[in-house]
Amino acid sequence: MSAIDYAEKIPNNVDLVGDRTLQRALEHWQPQFLQWWHEMGPSDFEGADVYLRTAISVDAQGWAHYGKVRMPDYRWGIFLADPVAERKIGFGDAMGQPAWQQVPGEYRSTLRRLIVTQGDTEPASVEQQRLLGHTCPSLYDLRNLFQINVEEGRHLWAMVYLLHAYFGRDGREEAEELLARHSGDADKPRILTTFNEPISDWLSLYCFTYFTDRDGKYQLKSLAESAFDPLARTCRFMLTEEAHHMFVGETGLSRVVKRSLEAMKELGSDDPARIRAAGAVDLPLLQKYLNFWCSSSLDLFGSEISSNSAANFANGLKGRPDEHQYEDHALREQTLNLVTPQGASDVPMLNALNEVMRESYLKDCEIGLKRWNRSIERAGSQLRLSLPSSRFRRSIGAWAGQPVDPQGNLMQRELYEKSLASWIPSEADKAFVHSLMHRVIEPGRMAGWIAPPERGINNLALEYEYVKLH
Repeated sequence: MSAIDYAEKIPNNVDLVGDRTLQRALEHWQPQFLQWWHEMGPSDFEGADVYLRTAISVDAQGWAHYGKVRMPDYRWGIFLADPVAERKIGFGDAMGQPAWQQVPGEYRSTLRRLIVTQGDTEPASVEQQRLLGHTCPSLYDLRNLFQINVEEGRHLWAMVYLLHAYFGRDGREEAEELLARHSGDADKPRILTTFNEPISDWLSLYCFTYFTDRDGKYQLKSLAESAFDPLARTCRFMLTEEAHHMFVGETGLSRVVKRSLEAMKELGSDDPARIRAAGAVDLPLLQKYLNFWCSSSLDLFGSEISSNSAANFANGLKGRPDEHQYEDHALREQTLNLVTPQGASDVPMLNALNEVMRESYLKDCEIGLKRWNRSIERAGSQLRLSLPSSRFRRSIGAWAGQPVDPQGNLMQRELYEKSLASWIPSEADKAFVHSLMHRVIEPGRMAGWIAPPERGINNLALEYEYVKLH
């Protein structure tokens, strides 16, 4: 087990003190990061005492400490999972060879791009969520938002360490660019479209943490298989923290469903207008939000047919999540039958890995929906929530720009354009959701549109003052 050195200016378990040049470079970057946090992090909450967990080791058991801290004082740092002795490359053409401790020259630019793209998503989500504290449904939820924010900040540190430590001047420049781009900025937006979408209400936050952070899980799991061992170890520890972000999404949406069902029972009706009038989110509206955020997140996996994914796998840069579960780790002979607007065809499996990962992701997303639908069924409602087809509303890949309904059927473009407002949130829908967003900050109280969680954080009562506002 690696303990983390909290005596250092930058907490770490990578022996920064033994590399003075790297330490100085990261200490030079630190004030820029803190300035970014001040300008783009949670708005107006720098003085709040927040009950946060802070990593104190990279051991799976008892790895975190809980306590009140002000977010600007949070101990961000650089933590890599413990090395696996004599680790071997687990897939691709170099399978069985020793994992790399340095970046091979021929893969330098590709690895840097993978790290930068992953790193760019971390501050982006903080920027997307920066104003949500003003409309929190409870102190419990406010604390969970801030926990996500500080951990996304730490994940940025994780990627910046790799850029500084292994990519020289190019890496240092990329690290500065990670703070120069901003979510939704017209001139310097974030790299991936989903991370430029506004998140201006808590229903969007729960969908984002359910769908988009789950994509993050799959990307981190892929990179955790990388032959580049420092990247693999970094992502293995990031996954420990990422689990909480998805928990916030899944439990948040579960609580929205529960409150909707309570309103339906109280009213003896599932009429959306009556549910809304009672201050709850009707299930057809929730379905629209699921359609929007799921389809947006599906694009993050890339094109169905990709030479980049084939090269990254063959070269050992990026594996499949849980690579050990598969029998064939080279994929030179396998094919996958893919359906595109032009028809079905067999594609080399190496070129279809994005689609393999997208299908696994959708099965993972289904788990929560099955649970919610069981609750809806028990409540006696005929409605069922569903995931949209992976062809719906795509802007990348074979189905990009195609007029496809949420069930995956091609249709007339004119009818598609007319129908879109019935499938994803309209301006009126967003205005209604915004009308529900009133801040509730009395300990133990919840906003009327969401049910309380089943339990508090770290075995504390729901009535605990998780955020002390000044």
